[in-house]
Amino acid sequence: ITATLLLERAGYRVVLPEKRCCGRPMISKGMLREAKENAIKNVQGLFPYAERGVAIVGLEPSCLLTLRDEYPDLLRTQASKLVARQSLLLEEFLLRERDAGRLSLAFKSSGRKALLHGHCHQKALVGTGPTIELLRWAGYEVAEVDSGCCGMAGSFGFEKEHYDLSLAIANRRLVPAVNAAATEVRVVAPGISCRQQIEHLTGRRAKHPAELLWEQLEKDF
Repeated sequence: ITATLLLERAGYRVVLPEKRCCGRPMISKGMLREAKENAIKNVQGLFPYAERGVAIVGLEPSCLLTLRDEYPDLLRTQASKLVARQSLLLEEFLLRERDAGRLSLAFKSSGRKALLHGHCHQKALVGTGPTIELLRWAGYEVAEVDSGCCGMAGSFGFEKEHYDLSLAIANRRLVPAVNAAATEVRVVAPGISCRQQIEHLTGRRAKHPAELLWEQLEKDF
């Protein structure tokens, strides 16, 4: 909801198309046939927008990057390749529009601090640079945790047999960094499973970058 409000505030019309799961959980479990079925349905729904040059913007790194990185290999169609080319993380889209002179958002002067934990899928394919740049544009002083994986790795940390290992990974660097952060520091993580792990182990609610941008936005209503 916050991302929709943010984009509408910036003058964009947001369309939420019908969709299925991106298929990333299925791919991680080797269920490629089921993942391909979902990919076909999603590309069918998204292709008309991609064909018109509409940006396909995603908030969850694993979902969006599955469209961009996995679908062309799964489907090997021109439609899937076009959908992939039009797919952007929210941070990438906002920076692209800003740099092209199509985006004007006024942020409060801040000096607020943010502690960022990057999503593994994002770090592998995009990097955390766009997230850091966007948060700094909004007035945050950003520190990134050198934490590797949060320990969730999709459904891995939810599985009973992996729970102890998941905790050990999180407690290596991520949990100590969050616990050491002052209460006024905003903890931010683009990935939903990362945010769940942080709250589960530290009691602190990590936020998506869109939420931090909305907090900093100058609003006249």
